[in-house]
Amino acid sequence: MEVILLQDVDGLGTAGDIVVVKPGYARNYLTPRGLALRASKRNLAVAEEKKRVSIARTERLNKVNLELANSLMKVEITIEMQVGEEEKLFGSVTTQDIHKALSEKGIEIDRHIIGLDEPIKALGVYDVPIKVSEELQPRIKLYVIKA
Repeated sequence: MEVILLQDVDGLGTAGDIVVVKPGYARNYLTPRGLALRASKRNLAVAEEKKRVSIARTERLNKVNLELANSLMKVEITIEMQVGEEEKLFGSVTTQDIHKALSEKGIEIDRHIIGLDEPIKALGVYDVPIKVSEELQPRIKLYVIKA
């Protein structure tokens, strides 16, 4: 049975694609959830429009992400921390600290896209990845110095 996907479905296709699925899958899962329509002439026009809108949205989002990635590649952040014996930090540098430093520089991002695997507990220079999108992961330079 041919159906037109109205939304992206993992393992099946993206919005606007025409795919062949088993009738039970279309009748019991895709159609009731509003994920697909039966392929007909009228519905094909709807699918083409959705596909066009989806492509335009993706291009717009990619452009914004690319601009953000380019601005992030130039960013260097310095965080001053108090240290104890043997140059060990009191506390650690976390994604919240990095997010706050970026906000002070005028760069507003979601702190969950900061790719810090574990908190930084030593002085030094670090490259911290920022996951702007699946393809774009620019790195910012982070300097952790003594206060």
